[in-house]
Amino acid sequence: MPTALITGATAGVGMSFARALARRGYRLVLVARDAVRLSATAALLHAVHAVEVTTVVADLSDHADIERVAAHVEDPSLPVDLLVNNAGFGPRQLAIDPGLVESDFALDVMCLAVRTLGDSAGAAMRERGHGRIVNVAMLATWIAEGHHSAIRLWVKAYSDELAAELAGTGVEVTALLPKWLRSEFHEGSAFSVSAIPERVWADADRCVAEALAELDVDGAAAVPG
Repeated sequence: MPTALITGATAGVGMSFARALARRGYRLVLVARDAVRLSATAALLHAVHAVEVTTVVADLSDHADIERVAAHVEDPSLPVDLLVNNAGFGPRQLAIDPGLVESDFALDVMCLAVRTLGDSAGAAMRERGHGRIVNVAMLATWIAEGHHSAIRLWVKAYSDELAAELAGTGVEVTALLPKWLRSEFHEGSAFSVSAIPERVWADADRCVAEALAELDVDGAAAVPG
């Protein structure tokens, strides 16, 4: 039974990945900071799909928590076959705002955590000769949306670099670049979602289904929708 570790697993793309992978029979390791929601999500997935679900309560803006999750990724007693680096949020601050504390948190969650978990997974998977890493970015990579676009562009560039380093090892790395998804991710974002045309919105479950179909074939980048 393959194992998938998913960060930000209680909402949006993370929850959609959890449901889709549970249907495929994956053992799940779900990571999120809200213990109550995490427990409820795990119980539901286990009840509906009869899969084993482990939970890790962690705030990926906390460096100690990042290292704790990395230890799960590296644990040889429960090898992770698929890492989904999904945790993230829409920063409210703009690049020129003073006191960019929130943007620092965003860098920790969507850059440092992604790099630490991706590096840990890549090394562990290379030793076993197989594995898959999915780093969730967004089409926002190509628009001006405060620091958020720069962060997502870094995720894409990091994914390309890691894919190149792991080429030929049996480990595949994919940057997922979905359209805008209706979820709580955008609540409080500095970018006005009302300015986004209806045609670029997508459903998270459909996005993940298309992404997994692409991953089954291969590809260093997936742009569902």
